[in-house]
Amino acid sequence: MLQSDLFQIENEIQWEDLGNGIKRQVFGYDDRIMLVKAKFETGAVGELHQHHHTQVTYVDSGSFEMTIGNEKRIINKGDGYYVPPNVIHGCVCLKAGILIDSFTPHREDFL
Repeated sequence: MLQSDLFQIENEIQWEDLGNGIKRQVFGYDDRIMLVKAKFETGAVGELHQHHHTQVTYVDSGSFEMTIGNEKRIINKGDGYYVPPNVIHGCVCLKAGILIDSFTPHREDFL
């Protein structure tokens, strides 16, 4: 079974630079679940995309214009969102911040 270490220490996890003002840290995961932190600079765009994973995200900081399917909302620190499998979604960062993403099953493409 695929599995991360039992503990993930923030300052021991390298940030992966995705370019265009977005960085990512992969935290705990196994075959069924994954936790990821995404850091956005103001103006960074999480391009519209879709995947077969279910996604639930918490806004740790910042402000984002989030699109899920045909709906668009401004979300801020303390808010969250749910993305069903295969639904198009993306965001524009209005104020630099961090999103905490959870995926099921894990994102194979992040490892």
